[in-house]
Amino acid sequence: MSLKKEASGRRSIQVEVEVPGTPEEVWQAIATGPGISSWFVPTKFEERDGQPVAVTMNFGPGMESHAVVTAWDPPRRFAAQGEGWGGSPPIATEWSVEARAGGVCLVRVVHSLFASTDDWDNQLESTGLGWPGFFRTLRIYLTHFRGQRSAIMQFVAPVAGTEAEAWEMLTAALGVKGLSVGQRWAAPAGVPALSGVAEYVSHGPYDALLRLEQPGPGVGALGAFNVGGQSMVALTVYHYGDQAAGTVARETPLWQAWFQERFPMPSQTSQAE
Repeated sequence: MSLKKEASGRRSIQVEVEVPGTPEEVWQAIATGPGISSWFVPTKFEERDGQPVAVTMNFGPGMESHAVVTAWDPPRRFAAQGEGWGGSPPIATEWSVEARAGGVCLVRVVHSLFASTDDWDNQLESTGLGWPGFFRTLRIYLTHFRGQRSAIMQFVAPVAGTEAEAWEMLTAALGVKGLSVGQRWAAPAGVPALSGVAEYVSHGPYDALLRLEQPGPGVGALGAFNVGGQSMVALTVYHYGDQAAGTVARETPLWQAWFQERFPMPSQTSQAE
């Protein structure tokens, strides 16, 4: 994955992933509100006369992304143009689905903008770097939970220390420290019910994916990262099946209380140090 620059001023980044399913099944996962919400962030499409005209993605309180749909060719391709980052030119995003042999499809995402300087190159590259983690969740969803209803709960907390120290705190608290891919695991006493199998573990960047059995079928995504010099820990849980919404409604207050107790807001003194 590398930034492509054209004489016209167009700058683009392209990311690809191979996933199981027919083009129609994959399209449902990457080009509908319920589908995208099952592995990425809560998403809604606005329709007019049965045709999608806009898409809104909710990355958290006060962090909604709005885009106008500019192309729609199911189950092969759609494109949208949205707001830039704090004064950048508008960002165009194109999704495409290409059938491959063996019951799989290639999903391709291209982000692009037009600029006469390099001012926005880092942000464009960072956007591309964010996709592989979500694509791993997409692959698990299409492999094990394809087409099922979903509901999501997300928790993020600032912590004192480095990213590595934040990851150490999160994995130790959840009992996943030292976990290997394929290993079964259950959260220790004092943690809300959570158990399953490790699907992916990385210590640089710091993230892991767990295919869950308790408190219901789903995927748990753990991470530690840095935002503006502040280390953060995060847990996102995608629940699937007819009971997904009920599970999220029941479990969310338990996890909110656990996060508040385990990761209280760092003091201003700690942050300054």
